[in-house]
Formats: sequence, C-alpha cells, structure tokens
Amino acid sequence: MGKANFSDDFKRDAVAQITERGYPVAEVSKRLGVSSHSLYAWKKKFSQPSGGDDKDLEIRRLKRELARVTEERDILKKATAYFARDAK
Repeated sequence: MGKANFSDDFKRDAVAQITERGYPVAEVSKRLGVSSHSLYAWKKKFSQPSGGDDKDLEIRRLKRELARVTEERDILKKATAYFARDAK
C-alpha cells in the first residue's frame, strides 16, 4: 500500500470542511478516505493563523456554524422536494 499524493487544493478543501464548515475531523477523514493524522497535519499547515481576539474567534465560529447549517438546510430542501414528487 503506497502513500497517496494529494494536491494542495485537495488538502485546503479538506481543511476548509473542518475549519470553515465545522465538520468533525473523524467525519471528514472517513468521507475523504484520509487519515485523521493527515488532516490534523494539513490543518496545521494550511489553516489561517488566529488573530487572538475573542470577538474574531466567535465570528469565525459562528460563520462556520452558519455555513454548516445552511448546507444541511439545502440538503433537506432537496430531499423534501424529491419525496414530495414521489408522493404524487
């Protein structure tokens, strides 16, 4: 079993799922087929340095949560439309 080479764009996207969208590392790891150790290393390498200000941290956390909830809502809307169409 060889070592997989992932592009920097793939790594940044994986880190964004954790840092910006708020998904757990274990979930992203399983979904992408990447070890959690690799994700933590990529997060350390590619994530933006924190400003240290509590308000900035709270704003970033809320933006991540909003992005995650918005994505979940969109998925539920599509599922509702799909099942409503089948019910006819």
